[in-house]
Amino acid sequence: MAVRLDPVLVDVLACPADHHAPLVVGTPDDPEADALTCTLCGRRFPVRDGIPVLLLDEAVGGDETATVPPTVPPTVPPTPTVPATEP
Repeated sequence: MAVRLDPVLVDVLACPADHHAPLVVGTPDDPEADALTCTLCGRRFPVRDGIPVLLLDEAVGGDETATVPPTVPPTVPPTPTVPATEP
């Protein structure tokens, strides 16, 4: 049976793991499954009575070590120093 969730809700739901990747309806093997699957770690979260259960303890499978690479802050050019002038 296919999950019937409001598309806007699915757009705002995210994996509860530290990377907070988006979720998609179904599983890779069964797009009609009553589950949401993380697009990064592959954990599958059940949908029970139309309610997504987004608890890591309830998740099935996936890669628990998946992480998003840390973002590198933009490089800021050094401030040029102006030699002090003597009066």
